[in-house]
Amino acid sequence: MSRFLLIFALLLATAQPVLSDLLEDPLVSGHLKTLDIAYKNTPGSPLKGGFFSANNLRFELQGKLSGSIELEFALNSLLLYSDPAGQVLLPTESPNRRLDLEQAWNRGQRWSNQSGVDRLAVKGSLGNFDWKIGRQALGFGRIAIFSPLDVIAPFAPAALDADVRPGADALHGVHYFGLGGQIGGTLVFGDKPANNSYLLTLSDNRNGIDLLGLGGVLRERELIGLGLAGNLGPLGVKAELSHYQGKNSALPGGDLHDRFDIAALELWYRFENGMILLAEYLYNGAGARHPTDYIAAAASAAFREGLTFLLGQQYLLLGPSWEIHPLATLSGLLIRNLEDDSTLLRPQIQLSLGDNLSLDLFYSLNFGRKPRTLAPSISILQSEFGAAGDSGGLLLRWYF
Repeated sequence: MSRFLLIFALLLATAQPVLSDLLEDPLVSGHLKTLDIAYKNTPGSPLKGGFFSANNLRFELQGKLSGSIELEFALNSLLLYSDPAGQVLLPTESPNRRLDLEQAWNRGQRWSNQSGVDRLAVKGSLGNFDWKIGRQALGFGRIAIFSPLDVIAPFAPAALDADVRPGADALHGVHYFGLGGQIGGTLVFGDKPANNSYLLTLSDNRNGIDLLGLGGVLRERELIGLGLAGNLGPLGVKAELSHYQGKNSALPGGDLHDRFDIAALELWYRFENGMILLAEYLYNGAGARHPTDYIAAAASAAFREGLTFLLGQQYLLLGPSWEIHPLATLSGLLIRNLEDDSTLLRPQIQLSLGDNLSLDLFYSLNFGRKPRTLAPSISILQSEFGAAGDSGGLLLRWYF
């Protein structure tokens, strides 16, 4: 499959005349990325650490079919190397996709591959109404580090590469009104009918403040969300809240709580020297109140579906960045679990190696109480980040 994708990418790159007959103004683009990480052993584990390399090839095609109707198409291939084998696995099937357009090989082996269609959608407009149907990117919410209103396919707050949002099989429509107002409806076809999502969204701007509303059913959970974004002088302020009726909370593998909230307050400030600081308080009601329940939180439906990526409930997140040179940017990430006093700290530098080539170097340090070992292969978690080993690596990205 990887050979097929490579051949198809070369054909697309050389088939501009043919594409011009099928599409008006066809645009072919894509990227090649490699993420390479060496990690230390997990405290209390007999493993001695390891290494993995995730290599991603993607190419995209966009163009007009006729009139205002446009096509969006993308293929994606991930080649994964893991040493020891099985320590890092290919992504699991998305709960937001009805059609099986992916194929995986050698899952759990030292070398494995997953390839498939990540975009396949047509879109158009009728006056003040825009529509799109098919596999597409869906993003809600405005908070940068982790948004409680970004409910379909959110990025993890510690994600190293957040360029491309995974596609979801959906029907999406938006009606625009006034000066920047919009009301939308979204139907996401889940991997099974019970995991369908039905959402209504509303946004408007009043007196310089962006107001956001979200409601409906998210994979069997009743949901209502509110958000706002504005400024207090030079300080940017964003606040979001999502309230859920948990699903299957009385059953193993269901949500951890009958009802839960995910809420955040983010502040944004730019200093005179050009440094930018994002600071976020996050309340993760889908998580556990005590480290002894972290394993249950990791096995919950909310965690498995990617609705949350953190095991505890109260966090401070910091994301500073500073362009020290036109070709070099220093940045970092701090995630502090306020209840168990553990911390993830990741300094990072991004170097521009060319117009379409960049290199990120990073190192992640984990602080906190280590797991308490009761017997060989049996331990009790005492903190979230204290249970992880340090790691470091690079992310090389080339766009074409």
